[in-house]
Amino acid sequence: MRILVVNVNTTTSITEAIGEQAASVASPGTEIVPLTPAFGAESVEGNYESYLAAIAVMEAVRAYPEPFDAIVQAGYGEHGREGLQELFDVPVVDITEAAASTAQFVGRSYSVVTSLDRTVPLIEDRLHAAGLSARCASVRASGMAVLDLERDPQAAVDAIAEQAVRAVRDDRAEAICLGCGGMSGLAERVVERTGVPVIDGVTAAVTIAESLVRLGLKTSKVRTYAPPRPKRMKNWPPA
Repeated sequence: MRILVVNVNTTTSITEAIGEQAASVASPGTEIVPLTPAFGAESVEGNYESYLAAIAVMEAVRAYPEPFDAIVQAGYGEHGREGLQELFDVPVVDITEAAASTAQFVGRSYSVVTSLDRTVPLIEDRLHAAGLSARCASVRASGMAVLDLERDPQAAVDAIAEQAVRAVRDDRAEAICLGCGGMSGLAERVVERTGVPVIDGVTAAVTIAESLVRLGLKTSKVRTYAPPRPKRMKNWPPA
């Protein structure tokens, strides 16, 4: 089984970290292929960058030359999953939805701890669109930019853990979702501070993708995710 794990930003060190996290839970015989988009922002922290990333991710997968069995979109609250499902019939798993759906198996309510406050509405909208918002106690911002997670890992852990503790104490969350692909590898340290289950979206998505492939399930093509209709495309792809 081969799973493409696609970073939404162009920072290769984040792609590598996401790939390592994905591989840590992959079953024997599952090949994890991390992909970095050819264009886009170094970090995705707003609507403009998210829409740009959606196109970049779709083009990165379209350009991959070998067969694959599933796709993981490794951006939290980002656009584009639906486009991937139109283009491909393999399972497409978004880490936002993977983390939230997994959290509901281990607690009545969950909270998301993300990076900057400006990304909170994007995540709330994605959870609502996916039908996963009813049991979301809160979406909290750590105040750490995506690239800060690499620059100062200890400060990142402290800021994320502080908001996770507040989510459990003040918002009555019973599980925590790490709301950024760049937070891969931090779950155990947040568990130590909170005492509740902490879900990493990348590992959750890989596990779900593997399960879907083993069940022989593919993306439905009868309506919503039918392939794009053939038509002339002006100046696409751009030179």
